[in-house]
Amino acid sequence: MAAPPQLRGLLLAVNALLRKRRYHTALAVLKGFRNGAVYGAKIRAPHALVMTFLFRSGSLREKLRAILQATYTHSSNLACFVFTYKALCALQSYLQGETHQVHSFLAGCIGGFLVFKENNNINSQINMYLLSRVLFALCRLGVEKGYIPEPKWDPFPLFTTLVWGLVLWLFEYHRPTLQPSLQSSMTYLYEDSNVWHDISDFLIYNKSRPSK
Repeated sequence: MAAPPQLRGLLLAVNALLRKRRYHTALAVLKGFRNGAVYGAKIRAPHALVMTFLFRSGSLREKLRAILQATYTHSSNLACFVFTYKALCALQSYLQGETHQVHSFLAGCIGGFLVFKENNNINSQINMYLLSRVLFALCRLGVEKGYIPEPKWDPFPLFTTLVWGLVLWLFEYHRPTLQPSLQSSMTYLYEDSNVWHDISDFLIYNKSRPSK
């Protein structure tokens, strides 16, 4: 069924506006907000669904509410950050007449403080995810720029050895220092596997179900 003439006219006008170069910077900021919201929801919803039903107790309504809340928080925070970052980069370029590398750093710092400064589970997970990748990237950049000598052998085996040794030591002896979701995952893997009563909670279920 063909769209009404008024709707077709509106779509043509909107598409004409979107193609105007003079509005490109402002529209890029708006689309950044849109992409941040969509990407945040895509990333968080499946993760929250799995983690909630695996490790969270409570009614179905409480679990669904937790999933929606986590998804909304991640989605809205990422959308606001992308909007803020792109707007600040555009503003700096406009004021100075050109783009500099420091613009990205300053815009990221300000946006990160404004959006992700609250110490909650969602922001903590996002920041730790970024930290690991930033450290990897800085090491590679240091080698690329000549600040760090290029290894004569692959350092990844040493890296993975230390990571797994440290995380298990922290879990066993300093557990409260680890993030709650990591504690839950490791409890499931390393502690729950020490307990069973019969074949049902040895192979089928993680924990025996209460008798009716």
